[in-house]
Amino acid sequence: MKTIGIAASFRPDSNTLQYVKKTLATLEENGVETELISLRGKEIKPCLGCYKCQELGRCVQDKDDFHDILEKMKEAEGIVLGSPVYLSSVVPQMMALLDRATFVALWNDRFFTGKVGGPITVARRAGHNLAFSQLLLWYFINGLTIPGSTYWNVGTAGSRGARDAAEDEEGMATVTNFANNMAGLMKKVYA
Repeated sequence: MKTIGIAASFRPDSNTLQYVKKTLATLEENGVETELISLRGKEIKPCLGCYKCQELGRCVQDKDDFHDILEKMKEAEGIVLGSPVYLSSVVPQMMALLDRATFVALWNDRFFTGKVGGPITVARRAGHNLAFSQLLLWYFINGLTIPGSTYWNVGTAGSRGARDAAEDEEGMATVTNFANNMAGLMKKVYA
């Protein structure tokens, strides 16, 4: 069993990256192989809405990093998505990845269906609910199963070093519990 964690922050050693790493480390402790994918330094162009993926079985755009990431998403049994929250929403690079991935999956036997995963959002103060909902909607439309935790998988961390993810004990405990639940579910689903 393998889970990939996609961290959508472009900041080096970002707070979002720290929450995703904690989640993946906990999955590893539970015997689940993991891989971290950072969107930092990656180019993901937005969906063109051309529906060529319906004809071709793949996205027509091939001059960015989308296809490599999609292959890893397709091969994994688990997918964890982490996004910082800017202006009460998921960052555009993450949504571009998810929009294109959804269209390709829809025309290819809905290959995300049955996988396990969940979102993590990170904000300084507000906006979590909208961004978290955006990611939940992606999981639902693609037929993934989402395990719960002790709270929503949201982290509170400030910008410019004002507050670090490591100081958010409740957020770290929440993603740890989520990862433990995810590992348990994956073992039941993929046993």
